[in-house]
Amino acid sequence: MGRRLPCGSLATTGTSAQLKLGNALARSEIRFSTVPPSAEVVVPQVNFPEGPVWCDDGTLVFTSVPNGALYRLDIGSGATSTVAVVGGGANSAAPASDGGFVVTQNGGIDFSNLPAVNASMPPYAPITPGIQHVAPDGAVRYLFDDGFLAPNDLTATPDGTFYFTDPPHHPPPAEPKGRVHVVDADGSCRVIADGFLYCNGIALEPSGTLVVVEARGLLRLAPDGTREWIVERLGDNAGDGLALDVDGRIYACCTGDHAVRVFEPDGTEVDRFQLPGDGLVTNCCFGGHDLRTLFVTEGMPGRVVAFEGMPTPGLPVHRVALP
Repeated sequence: MGRRLPCGSLATTGTSAQLKLGNALARSEIRFSTVPPSAEVVVPQVNFPEGPVWCDDGTLVFTSVPNGALYRLDIGSGATSTVAVVGGGANSAAPASDGGFVVTQNGGIDFSNLPAVNASMPPYAPITPGIQHVAPDGAVRYLFDDGFLAPNDLTATPDGTFYFTDPPHHPPPAEPKGRVHVVDADGSCRVIADGFLYCNGIALEPSGTLVVVEARGLLRLAPDGTREWIVERLGDNAGDGLALDVDGRIYACCTGDHAVRVFEPDGTEVDRFQLPGDGLVTNCCFGGHDLRTLFVTEGMPGRVVAFEGMPTPGLPVHRVALP
């Protein structure tokens, strides 16, 4: 990023077989990053943050699911400000072609059922799930609001086409109902794949295929809907959001591990960035002027952490073309 981040430091401590397993690595087994990047808290307290995205103006925008809001972090000063309040459950955000943002709106989550995180949560106030647009002036409108389950994460291609996951709410039903949608350049929204137990994070690979977090594994999904496992089991915990670097490595937030685990495109685990203490990681993105800082949101205890000095930069962020 070219300068130290303005917050307190933290000490950091597949094959094509029938079942691809992603076993956790100890720090002594790491092969990819020879010098662990430093970890710093850049947002010390926010209600269940999610969906971080690096912006062209050198700021970081992230969501708060229970607050139904988008916030902006000024890296230079460490100050946060409100971008917009969209209501319900603001899950993830992506920059839009007009300078605003496109938001996956899950409709709201009742955090009162989660005693470990509900102490400071606002009251449950559900709204219609769908895809929202936040204009540069903060005005909010729906782009799509009919027939969705709980839109979760999204990613865009260089031409502005965007894909988003649409899982059911927790706990997922026995019958797989999750879907992945695409919004084409003509503004039409359609399902490209369905039958997911719980499709969560989604990111674009350099080749144009997609990586999708599905339940406890990682899938590769082609734009035509065909799919294959990259890692069928991440162990005894689920993945959440993810990001990719320029070499196609997958940085998967693993909730139970309280870590970001790094996989080669073939599913081989090569690194692990452990967050100190107990908690639940939700999502991550690359940022900084050189895209070598990995920003990680922690739903619990509720903060944003940055790993500065990553060995490989992340892929650039593409703007969503507004329909």
